[in-house]
Amino acid sequence: MPRPVTLFTGQWADLPLKVLAEKAKGWGYDGLELACWGDHFNVKKAVEDPGYCKDRLSLLSKHGLKVWAISNHLVGQAVCDVIDKRHKAILPSHVWRDGDPEGVRRRAAEELMNTARAAANLGVDVVVGFTGSSIWHLWYFFPPTDMADVDAGFKDFAERFNPILDVFEEVGVKFAFEVHPTEIAYDIYTAERALKEINYRKSFGFNFDPSHLYWQMVDPAKFIDKFGDRIYHVHVKDAVRTIDGYAGILSSHLGFGDKRRGWDFRSPGRGAVNFEEIIRALNRVGYKGPLSVEWEDMGMDREFGAKEACEFVKKLDFEPSKIAFEKAFAK
Repeated sequence: MPRPVTLFTGQWADLPLKVLAEKAKGWGYDGLELACWGDHFNVKKAVEDPGYCKDRLSLLSKHGLKVWAISNHLVGQAVCDVIDKRHKAILPSHVWRDGDPEGVRRRAAEELMNTARAAANLGVDVVVGFTGSSIWHLWYFFPPTDMADVDAGFKDFAERFNPILDVFEEVGVKFAFEVHPTEIAYDIYTAERALKEINYRKSFGFNFDPSHLYWQMVDPAKFIDKFGDRIYHVHVKDAVRTIDGYAGILSSHLGFGDKRRGWDFRSPGRGAVNFEEIIRALNRVGYKGPLSVEWEDMGMDREFGAKEACEFVKKLDFEPSKIAFEKAFAK
């Protein structure tokens, strides 16, 4: 049976959920991956009001949609980050408050714990999100970086996330961490280190997003093969490298959509990510969850792109073979 195709609502939070749900059904989606911002999914209400989750599900059902995961990337980013004024723009006011860095990190952790409780109340068992990182700024080892500082950053991640994962386990929900630059893990080696630091807790796995691996020149299919039993959710997101002798993959401090960048996001099927190999890898590891379109393309109308992306993913997906073709030759 083909995997359900969903739309991550994070980039659509300017639209009321009831408007987006109607559009998404018209574009052909099976469900939505609800972002915990805009009016799409309110963590506080989901925890405190028994009727809130019922109302959200009823709204989706009215349009023939389901939900398999919710996402709280923005709050997760603040759990381990070096907090600065940029975070104020992405965090709920009750998490930011006075902006005191350690207070923000503590409240972000509490909000992520409540996100697990909210997910359980909604009836879903996956929360997608970020971790932030206290050592992302140390990725280039100059001025000379002591490995003890790197070790301390991973220890900080473990100390902050283990209590969060305790709550996830209590309510039967998994955290699907999106491996991504600016996070504690951004490639295969750092993802492996992050798992080791939390003693390979089963409540912590990955939201596989090939776009962030591709532009770093990491093979997305190899990530799936390496962490197959930890792939708890999948984003379908495309990217393209546009290295031209002027810019590299560090993006030249140019915003998304600037043609001078060395890479950028593209609508699924319009970039250079090898989705054929990704589907085959997902089949190898037995992933049966949703394929969730995270739509970002500064050069394309988003409604045109969202519809086309849904069609692309549904055409792309296929089941693995249940029989070896050589058996046809057997006597």
